Amino acid sequence: MEWEAEALEEVWAEVGEFKMKIAIATDSGRVSEHFGRCPEFTIVEIEEGRVIKKEVIANPGHAIGFLPKFFHEMGVDCVIAGGAGWRAKELFDEFKVELIMGIVGTVDEVIQKYLDNKIVPGDSTCTLQAGKGYGIEKEDYHD
Repeated sequence: MEWEAEALEEVWAEVGEFKMKIAIATDSGRVSEHFGRCPEFTIVEIEEGRVIKKEVIANPGHAIGFLPKFFHEMGVDCVIAGGAGWRAKELFDEFKVELIMGIVGTVDEVIQKYLDNKIVPGDSTCTLQAGKGYGIEKEDYHD
């Protein structure tokens, strides 16, 4: 994780400013354990190490491949969640969107840890079929 902080500092020094957008799987102000099934996402825009915008959006849908493409098209650089399935991880890799899993806590705590380069990824909190009955089901979309 230390090399990532150093790499970010190098990019920031070269460009003179650093902008990024992160999406946090959210449930009642806390990081959701289940990425695809979470009821909402907190979208955070960061510029030069400060939050410049934070908004909560409803989960737009849970279908295989939908959310990684959705976030890529939104310009999201990083997704933070308690856990996600292996296929979501593969698709985020394809879209070059970083996926940080194993995260717990309130959204605000996690944002601060991210800004301070102190976020520590862990194992996914999702296990196959464990999310059934929680949040939105696969193939469920919000209009």
